[in-house]
Amino acid sequence: MIQLQNLCKTFLLKGRRKIVANDITATFPSGASVALLGRNGAGKSTLLRMIAGTMSADSGQIISTGSISWPVGFAGSFHGDLTGLQNVRFIGRIYGVDTDDLVESVRDFSELGQHFDLPVRSYSSGMRSRLAFGVSMGIDFDTYLVDEVTSVGDASFKAKSISIFTERMAERGAIVVSHAPDMVRKMCQHGAVLEEGRLTYYEDLEVALEHHMQLIEANRAK
Repeated sequence: MIQLQNLCKTFLLKGRRKIVANDITATFPSGASVALLGRNGAGKSTLLRMIAGTMSADSGQIISTGSISWPVGFAGSFHGDLTGLQNVRFIGRIYGVDTDDLVESVRDFSELGQHFDLPVRSYSSGMRSRLAFGVSMGIDFDTYLVDEVTSVGDASFKAKSISIFTERMAERGAIVVSHAPDMVRKMCQHGAVLEEGRLTYYEDLEVALEHHMQLIEANRAK
């Protein structure tokens, strides 16, 4: 379970205040996959980073009862001068898992080929996302944070990503950011919509998607 209690976060962009979280209080239940929806720029990735602990809130707190992954689509935790292999071994040691098993799992899943043994700074954003997703799925977390990573790659890679994610979610929870409704329906049971710093949680995913699409259409009409 992850609880957001009176969470606030504001950025100053070009002299204007951008509110990402405006006194958000919400609970993400254990063992559930929740789609985090919202327009581009609403602050979904920022909210994921605050939940992961890689970014601080201005005020409020986040309480969790289990381990939380880093945002899978965010590969900023990798050291650019180390190879993919070296990064995977380093992360494996930090989390106390068998590094050899993790390396083989990530090597097979990421399909990076010879790039796995090259510095991460030489990777494209898609390659970094594949590496990050592979490492996350190779480590047993209670809740996985997924940020658009399943949009990376061809149809075969997307299918493999969804398959391994679904396998993990049989006994784990997730918060998933995606702009693809069909993919969200495959991966999630519940939904939450972030808009102008407010988060609305829905037990019914379809109601959340309807709210999200109404916001998209209203924005297009402006």
